[in-house]
Amino acid sequence: MPLNYHHLRYFWAVAHDGNLTRTAQRLNLSQSALSVQIKQLEERLGHPLFDRRGRQLHLTEAGRIALDHADAIFATGQELIATLEDTGRSRQALRVGALATLSRNFQIGFLRPMLARSDVEVILRSGNPPELLEGLATLNLDLVLMNREPPNDSLTPYETHQIADQAVSIVGTPDRLNPRLPIRELLTTQPFVLPTTDNTVRIAFDAMASRLSVVPQVAAEVDDMAMMRLLAREDIGLALVAPIVVQDELSSGRLLEAEDHPRIRETFYAITMRRRFPNPLVQEVLTGSVSVLHCGSRGARNAGFDPTQ
Repeated sequence: MPLNYHHLRYFWAVAHDGNLTRTAQRLNLSQSALSVQIKQLEERLGHPLFDRRGRQLHLTEAGRIALDHADAIFATGQELIATLEDTGRSRQALRVGALATLSRNFQIGFLRPMLARSDVEVILRSGNPPELLEGLATLNLDLVLMNREPPNDSLTPYETHQIADQAVSIVGTPDRLNPRLPIRELLTTQPFVLPTTDNTVRIAFDAMASRLSVVPQVAAEVDDMAMMRLLAREDIGLALVAPIVVQDELSSGRLLEAEDHPRIRETFYAITMRRRFPNPLVQEVLTGSVSVLHCGSRGARNAGFDPTQ
């Protein structure tokens, strides 16, 4: 039997009011009629939604799950009306997915214009590439942030926007890193904290070490930039990171940056899907609203900014 959305809306109203009598009065229903509607929803879902303690209603665990879904369902309905009626009102929710290992500093820098707006709610989710791309395909995400391009073919209508390109550095504590030493000497004398072997930055690092005929000592392989930042601060080894990952530590002097750069770059992408009714906030965050972060034009398809500015 399909879900009765009238029952769901009555439950949603009572859950937010927290009082059956008050909700019945507001909806111009009898209290008994409202109780019957909620009871029928509970029977359909197979779980009690409220724990009745005297005159107070408290959500059960199933009720909390149902309320979360009801919030999303009815918010989506309002967005649908606003979008298809073309009333000039833009959608005010921006759903962003980000690679779980992506720098938090980079994410905040990119989203800061939207985070500063009182009329926009940013919903941020993290995950692995398949989860994020599925979120785009099912319209649960408007935009995905990654440091690699997704697989592209005629059956996957992804749009890939290159939004940043930054040199990767070698950083370490003042006790460990002599910034003036050449990279070859650092590679032969110091342990390194590196991205995992499937990372494009790590692939470029291994190629550089091979050209120098050096096999570096690997203290740790990390797929999370927050953990790499912590290991560098704890003096586990020299870290191969984009400066934005450790910008606070570099500013304070807690970490230093080698002067001899490895000439490796990390590229950041925003991935979207071609849609008939795109979220207008996506275009804003890709173009005009990123101008405060030193935006540079990359043509109609790309919008670029330097996240260190």
